[in-house]
Amino acid sequence: MRRRAGLSVRLKLTLSYAGFLAVAGALLLAVVWVFLLRYVPDNSQGLLGVSPNRYLLVRTFAPAAAVAMVFLLAFGLVGGWVLAGRMLAPLTRITDAARTAANGSLSHRIRMKGRQDEFRELSDVFDSMLEQLDAHVAEQRRFAANASHELRTPLAISRTLLDVARKDPARNRGELIDRLQAVNTRAIDLTEALLLLSRGDRGNFTHEEVDLSLLAEEAAETLLPLAEQRRTTLDVTGGTARTSGSAELLLRMVTNLVQNAVVHNLPSGGAVTVHTEAEGGTSVLRVENTGPPVPPERVPTLTEPFQRGAERVRTDEHAGVGLGLAIVRSVVRAHDGTLDLVPRQAGGLVVTVRLPGGP
Repeated sequence: MRRRAGLSVRLKLTLSYAGFLAVAGALLLAVVWVFLLRYVPDNSQGLLGVSPNRYLLVRTFAPAAAVAMVFLLAFGLVGGWVLAGRMLAPLTRITDAARTAANGSLSHRIRMKGRQDEFRELSDVFDSMLEQLDAHVAEQRRFAANASHELRTPLAISRTLLDVARKDPARNRGELIDRLQAVNTRAIDLTEALLLLSRGDRGNFTHEEVDLSLLAEEAAETLLPLAEQRRTTLDVTGGTARTSGSAELLLRMVTNLVQNAVVHNLPSGGAVTVHTEAEGGTSVLRVENTGPPVPPERVPTLTEPFQRGAERVRTDEHAGVGLGLAIVRSVVRAHDGTLDLVPRQAGGLVVTVRLPGGP
């Protein structure tokens, strides 16, 4: 990007330094004139008939003062140019790093050394911003690649089924339709999940007063047949927990948490507890379930899109698309809340959502 014609910052600083030095020299000479030369008698005898008079002193002092002013101006220009260059050197490094980032390279870091001054603070903030951008871009690339893969899978299965039906007209059409419907349903669920995740990331929704306890009861009532089918106890406890946000997105968040707790549980005899409460100015939703032990190092990856470890992959009708907790994180972040995942020592997970309290 070309800069419009004009004085550079270095030249402006140089002129400022030289001008300041010249003004300081002129003031010093003025002080000499006011407080020294004006007390020298201006007559032919001089001071006590011995010292030179004011006329002689002025003629002697003026050329030396002019030379001194020229020297101060030249010294100010040269010294100001050098000092300005040294002062702006860190800014040049930051500019080069910004230009490199603008060209698409986010891996470059300034890592400025030296004292913790304003330029060092600016470079550290810029490095931190680059790290966040690099991580965000990498996450978006992984997300796009995984989403493409996930969307391509049902389409490829559908094409295979149609090719088989075309080559074998005698094949059972009812079975083919059922399989196509299942594949199509999964593709629709995945598309809706991606749209919901994108909507949560944008945060463009209407805010209204929402009670998390009512959403928890609604989600539990919806998922009660699933819990009974898996012989899992589902309890809702606690009291009112009001917040402000999108009722639709928050209901989807609660539903995803409860469904995730029911599905990833013990084969039978498991338990899920949904608790809501108000803590000061915060509304808390806590979902706790039993289940197999979750390694602590695996917990940070659970909220990433399409992260399904070997122990979490399911092949039944409740197999997810790997976006459940990712949607939860997106909704919580869009509502200025926090999401904490803590493994239980006996197995299972405790998920705590904290949202700003409503009126």
